[in-house]
Amino acid sequence: MSSVLIVRPSSLGDIVHALPVVHDIRQHRADMSIDWVAEEMFVELVALNREVRAVIPVSLRRWRHALLARATWHEIALFRRALRARRYDVVLDLQEQVKGAVIAALARGAVHGPDRASIREPAATLAYRRKHRIPSRQHLIDRCRELAGKALGYEPIGPPCFELSVAPSDKLPPAPFAVFVHSTSRADKLWPEPYWRSLIAHFANTGMTVLLPAGNVAEAERSARLAHGIAGARVAARQSLSETASLLARADLVCGVDTGLVHLAAALGVSTIALFVATDSELAGVGRAGEHARDIGGKGTVPSPEQVVAAAGGIMHRTSA
Repeated sequence: MSSVLIVRPSSLGDIVHALPVVHDIRQHRADMSIDWVAEEMFVELVALNREVRAVIPVSLRRWRHALLARATWHEIALFRRALRARRYDVVLDLQEQVKGAVIAALARGAVHGPDRASIREPAATLAYRRKHRIPSRQHLIDRCRELAGKALGYEPIGPPCFELSVAPSDKLPPAPFAVFVHSTSRADKLWPEPYWRSLIAHFANTGMTVLLPAGNVAEAERSARLAHGIAGARVAARQSLSETASLLARADLVCGVDTGLVHLAAALGVSTIALFVATDSELAGVGRAGEHARDIGGKGTVPSPEQVVAAAGGIMHRTSA
């Protein structure tokens, strides 16, 4: 049986954008098995796509903080052994960075990636046996799909299909409920807290429960500030990635800044609004996932709470019709 190894270890949102490649490959190369290299914290995400045969975990983010430790090099040796356990017909580097190229070069198989004019870090092309020209001014979903198609000899067709299967959740709040994702790793992507307070109050007043997730202490403190004094607003308990996916999949609305969980919600088919203030929605917006998702704002443009309310009304009406 022929096989392909996809190298896209991070980040959460970028992995979500790469997932439609799996459906495309299965549609055009039904005989081909698909493995994936992902950072250890994102293995659960890739495993939600049941068409992926195996997810090989890598721990680059953790290893770089203890590079001289014996345990680190032991783990690296185990990873290399797992990576080379199979020979692949195609090793597909979707990371477009040197770190992805290094991983791809360690695998057993012909490495494919973008050419120097198409890639984010041109030095990565030194690891590629086959290089492909990919237009840079297109959404990351389309870049990934086009690269895979050129590497495997097919033309991607139709809308992106993510095929994520989530388990039922017994930790759901009272319906209807919304999830507002206010945090991101980049401070320039944040939306003003007074705007969040206004938006939370609006939806809470309509009878919706509003959940505010947090991944660390600073985010939990922001969630508490945003929820303070608003009946129906709750700070969500921290959950695993797969549990969070189950929660998002059953939300009536997900709204958030340009960050991984918002892209995951759109991939799950949930009514989703992404707030852009510092990045380009044309290259990484949720709208590419389908009509149930909407991008508001843009690079240097801060959307208002009123715009969010109007957009939410449109997409929630469409998905409930």
